[in-house]
Amino acid sequence: MDDITNSYQRYRRSFDDRDQRMNQVLQVRQGKMRDVYPDLFPDGPFENPIVANMVDIAARDIAEVIAPLPSFSCTSTSMASEEKRKKADKRGEIVNGIVNFSDLQTQMFNAADRYVTYGFVPAQVEYDLDESMPRIKFLDSIGSYPVIDRYGRVTQFFQRINKQTTELMAQYPDLAHLIYDKNSASTVSEIVRYHDKDQDIIFMPNRSNLVLDRAPNLMGECMIRVVQRPSIDDQSRGQFDDVLAIQVAKARYALLSLEAATKSVQAPIAMPLDSQELALGPDAIMRSSKPNEIRRVPLELPSNVFAQQSVLEQELRLGSRFPEARTGNSDASIITGQGVKALMGGFDTQIKTAHSMFARAFTELLALCLKVDEKLFGDQEKELIGVYNGTPYNIKYKPTRDIKGDYTVDVQYGLMAGLDPNRALVFGLQARGDKLISRDFLRRQMPFSFNATNEEQKVETEELRDAMKQAIASYAQAIPALASQGQDPSDILRKLSTVISERQKGTSIEVAIQMAFTPEAPTPAAAPATGSPEQGMPGEATAGGAELGMGLSESGRMQGVAAGQIAPGGRPDVQSLLASLGARGEPNLQATVARRLPI
Repeated sequence: MDDITNSYQRYRRSFDDRDQRMNQVLQVRQGKMRDVYPDLFPDGPFENPIVANMVDIAARDIAEVIAPLPSFSCTSTSMASEEKRKKADKRGEIVNGIVNFSDLQTQMFNAADRYVTYGFVPAQVEYDLDESMPRIKFLDSIGSYPVIDRYGRVTQFFQRINKQTTELMAQYPDLAHLIYDKNSASTVSEIVRYHDKDQDIIFMPNRSNLVLDRAPNLMGECMIRVVQRPSIDDQSRGQFDDVLAIQVAKARYALLSLEAATKSVQAPIAMPLDSQELALGPDAIMRSSKPNEIRRVPLELPSNVFAQQSVLEQELRLGSRFPEARTGNSDASIITGQGVKALMGGFDTQIKTAHSMFARAFTELLALCLKVDEKLFGDQEKELIGVYNGTPYNIKYKPTRDIKGDYTVDVQYGLMAGLDPNRALVFGLQARGDKLISRDFLRRQMPFSFNATNEEQKVETEELRDAMKQAIASYAQAIPALASQGQDPSDILRKLSTVISERQKGTSIEVAIQMAFTPEAPTPAAAPATGSPEQGMPGEATAGGAELGMGLSESGRMQGVAAGQIAPGGRPDVQSLLASLGARGEPNLQATVARRLPI
């Protein structure tokens, strides 16, 4: 504990400048500018700022743009295999279940605000033993001291927390007599939380390193990740560290302008010597031989005082990288949008940078969650209910079976996240048309959330249904042709009527077509009936006693062949022969065989 306490004191001293900047930004955002610069705001009626807190407005606006979560999915080494795609989608549902369980979307608003304001925000993967689930929790940046090695990995983490002494005594009643300090008038106690790959400790350095709680780290690795804003040195710097003085100066100028206006209104009245009475109030009359000399004493103000306020406004927006277009002030062209796009360029780059930092952190945090789920709760059969890419789901899974050592998570804010919807659609279609990307990749990069695999199945189902409807329409178009040939179209009409009736009942189109076109069961073979003399039977004798050929009737036609039809291998009838004669009765010596089957 002595080594841990010494390390804590050493790192706290090394981060002293950072803590001071963070406290100043916090006080300015809270409107306590007088606490940061007491000399600029003397006691009196003009001690509180009267201008909009641009630092707080910009921080909230940028944080709200950064806050929406990316899409979380899992991929396989071969997404062409349907089985591997299903397994990857199930891991994706597990990951999104962890995201919903951790309530990351609600946490992201504060996390993004701390990232912008303080320059970094820590997050930790915790074990929820009651629910048997891992949980991601973003921590407060103030009082956090991560120890990062040269590879960007967190090896140790200290967090200073100030809590009410009475609340702390209620949480640890067996140590209440050691927590309470009768010699201290403060009602707040300082506790420190320490975390590394081996253990978690909560102790009070001001109470002789009193250990309040201690637990081993079951994973054997540090569970802290830090989302850090890019900086020119190792120190975390917020976006507004360098513009606090401008905000305070702007507030002070506004107070001075108000004070000058107040003094101008309340300035004394100068009157000539011949005036005997001073009348006040509306419609007052003052008698004097020199009325032009009756006036208030003017307060001389330099003309550049008010111009300086505009300069401070511009400097504040430039230093905080907050464009005027975000507040609706734009003198650029709005017809083509190019002016607005140019004004918003610096703002968009901030969002893209923040998304890149959060995407990397989410990838590592969710990989830790999968590892915790498998190693600590691997043999438990669990159920998750949530929404994955816009589709509700309910799955049952077993971590050792469904995760199985694959902790890869794909976090995408979308390839087209920085583009407006029209440009995003055109860019995606052009890349898809040139076969630079696949349909599946384009679906996963769209700037809105949906399940790519399920959507692909829905599209294919719609295409097949359209093909079935086109086939039915073509089938119905054959009715006039059959009727003109003297054939019976009743079977087609019956099948179409069945499809329509089933659709009216709510049956899907594929089931209705299947019901209509299911072949009827064959009837049992009937006993051979005595054929008529015209039809004849195979092998029966004619009236003259001569036996007919097999398959021929008494008239010489083949059995089962209608009159006027040509049987396979049979001779054409007289009508067909006459039709083959020319205009002068000359025969057409070309031989033609036509085969017709009755329907």
